[in-house]
Amino acid sequence: FFPLQSQLSQALNGLSDRAKEAKEFLVQLRNMVQQIQENSVEFEACLVAQCDALIDALNRRKAQLLSRVNKEHEHKLKVVRDQISHCTVKLRQTTGLMEYCLEVIKENDPSGFLQISDALIRRVHLTEDQWGKGTLTPRMTTDFDLNLDNAPLLQSIHQLDFVQMKVSSPVPAPPILQLEECCTHNNSATLSWKQPPLSTVQVEGYILELDDGNGGQFREVYVGKETMCTVDGLHFNSTYSARVKAFNKTGVSPYSKTLVLQTSEDTQSEEQTLPFPVPLERSQLRRMSPFSSTLNLQPSFPGRSYFELRSSAHQLSLHSSLQSLNSAGELIAWFSFDPASAHADIIFSNDNLTVTCNSYDDRVVLGKTGFSKGLHYWELSIDRYDNHPDPAFGVARIDVLKDAMLGKDDKAWAMYVDNNRSWFMHNNSHTNRTEGGITKGATVGVLLDLTRRTLTFSINEDQQGPVAFENLEGLFFPAVSLNRNVQVRASTML
Repeated sequence: FFPLQSQLSQALNGLSDRAKEAKEFLVQLRNMVQQIQENSVEFEACLVAQCDALIDALNRRKAQLLSRVNKEHEHKLKVVRDQISHCTVKLRQTTGLMEYCLEVIKENDPSGFLQISDALIRRVHLTEDQWGKGTLTPRMTTDFDLNLDNAPLLQSIHQLDFVQMKVSSPVPAPPILQLEECCTHNNSATLSWKQPPLSTVQVEGYILELDDGNGGQFREVYVGKETMCTVDGLHFNSTYSARVKAFNKTGVSPYSKTLVLQTSEDTQSEEQTLPFPVPLERSQLRRMSPFSSTLNLQPSFPGRSYFELRSSAHQLSLHSSLQSLNSAGELIAWFSFDPASAHADIIFSNDNLTVTCNSYDDRVVLGKTGFSKGLHYWELSIDRYDNHPDPAFGVARIDVLKDAMLGKDDKAWAMYVDNNRSWFMHNNSHTNRTEGGITKGATVGVLLDLTRRTLTFSINEDQQGPVAFENLEGLFFPAVSLNRNVQVRASTML
């Protein structure tokens, strides 16, 4: 009896392990469904952007070809008009000579006629010779000897297709958070994870992500090979969500389950601010960087410690600068653009960090994160700038007009700029024209100081004009308006 019980118990343990593995496998499949949906949206946005780039290139080429046709048109008209003018003068001279000769023939005085007849005959012959061969032949044809060879391009368009990427090995399975080893202490959080027990796919590293402690978007806080990470310097009395994913050379796994963490309360805070402008030298986080498994992050900016803050006179590490800021707010605003609230003509790519538009009219897009207090700075890089449009940058309420330039209504505070100069605009009131514009590759900086209640702008790290707006109060979202001639990338939303 007892040996049979032991045998059954062992068999049940094995079956239990299989059931546990099946549950984890189902979670993996469900995560794959979500990942497929996310990848589909991103892929569609990239496809639209690529096709729009081809359309833009074709439109530019069309404009060049039309310019050549117009030049040919003007050349033909000039030649024909010059020939008309020359022929008109000669015809007038010939007609005058004929009329004079007829009058001479009518003359009854033979002696007078004999005196001028020889000269008139020579002049008539000379004039006739001037109407020689070719004089009465058009110097220009009416046909346009131009033929557009569009067959190769049409063939290329018909052959435009996707290239199937051959995957040499599968992506890793989503990691499993080890709840018994995850904990918080004061404003620190320790997280631990592992690969599924039966997973045989090679893993090169992990990416740990936390949100902002206020239900906002996730950000990377650790990239490396370790399976445990302690994140210091979080906001006190805040609820954070954490998740982790694995990666190898093939790609990135789906996310693990999301873990919710609560930090302790803290009543000590102190507010300070930094002068504008705040140019940044950034060292981007790379997936294969050998970071330590413990990151010392300051309370004002959870999730990044590898930045350096520079001013014109001296340099300060962001670590110490953020210590002085403490609870004044985040120095580097972290967010992506929001497809849900944007105008339908806005095109998103690059994980919603890059936007353009399929309309020639201005359209508005907002950031996902709103700010109501603290100090916030972000930058936007101009990746495309054609035909000198007027993109606008600034902040707005959530219900701002989406089908007009930013600043046309009383829900937005903006700077719009062309290739030569800029203006500030709010409620359709234009102020403070300032010399200095943007080109492709330029960087526009926005500093929202809700402690001083001001908004200031920069172009290529130099302040553009005076303080743009004062007495700001309430909830503000980063905002941009642009048309199809502009593409903007959020360069500090890392």
